[in-house]
Amino acid sequence: MKVGGLFAGIGGIELGFKKAGFKISWANEIDKNASITYRHNHKHKLFEKNLKDLKTSEVYPVDVLTGGFPCQAFSIAGQRKGFEDDRGNLFFEILRFIDELNPKIIFLENVKNLVGHDKNKTFKRIVYELEHRGYTINYKVLNSSQYGGVPQNRERIYIVAFKDKNIALNFSFPKPKKLNIKVADLLDSKTDEKFYYTNSRYYEQLKDEMKNKDSVYQWRRVYVRENKSKLCPTLTANMGTGGHNVPLIIDDVDIRKLTPRECARLQGYDESFKFPQKLANSSLYKQIGNSVTVPVIEAIAREIKKACDL
Repeated sequence: MKVGGLFAGIGGIELGFKKAGFKISWANEIDKNASITYRHNHKHKLFEKNLKDLKTSEVYPVDVLTGGFPCQAFSIAGQRKGFEDDRGNLFFEILRFIDELNPKIIFLENVKNLVGHDKNKTFKRIVYELEHRGYTINYKVLNSSQYGGVPQNRERIYIVAFKDKNIALNFSFPKPKKLNIKVADLLDSKTDEKFYYTNSRYYEQLKDEMKNKDSVYQWRRVYVRENKSKLCPTLTANMGTGGHNVPLIIDDVDIRKLTPRECARLQGYDESFKFPQKLANSSLYKQIGNSVTVPVIEAIAREIKKACDL
């Protein structure tokens, strides 16, 4: 089955579907630097433009239409304007592609808060628009630590819609699996000194409160937060800008932040996924934070394939 991807970022959704045995036909992404990384790792056609400017006549018909559409409009970390936000309105551009391409399957990913946004009105509208077009909907909130085999506390909602009701009835989300790796297992043995917080104005307070090498910490404006779950907190797009969203660890040398490669591992990207050297680390942090947990996507894609083959 062929896949077309909207809001592709660096291609995490496409990679997950590819690992599950799907063929990726094309993808769309507006961000220049994310597109550089995408082309560095994928050979199929990438349309680098605003989705509003992409005509359906430019792309190939596909069986599966995917999209990790912008979450900032619904995120609890943002202003939560929903469809009143231009980014939220991009959902209706997805509907344009659905109407004109008529894919058999739709796969969407977003923040957990989408479900409860605006007293459930936003999510009900999404469900209504898909059902009105003849799709049967399955959705579930999954945590990357439980379904992706990575030690990251990342909850996202996944929506899978089928044109064929019988296939929809065959589909079920993957079962949780035991987490067998720790954050420490994904860390580099040696790290460039630029990642250390030795010269940070918060260093003394961090040094006083960060004692556990098995934990991941965060500076939360005026205090240090320890994530006692032993999981990395949700990776975000602004990790490279400093502030309270930066995961911090203690290694054998001192206190430091995670490197982009370590963050990529926490999203389930293996070492074969390459980041262009010409891109700044701040850009890489943004790309990884905006991405998806690849093994979660792969697990769902395998269940989609299984439902279609029954």
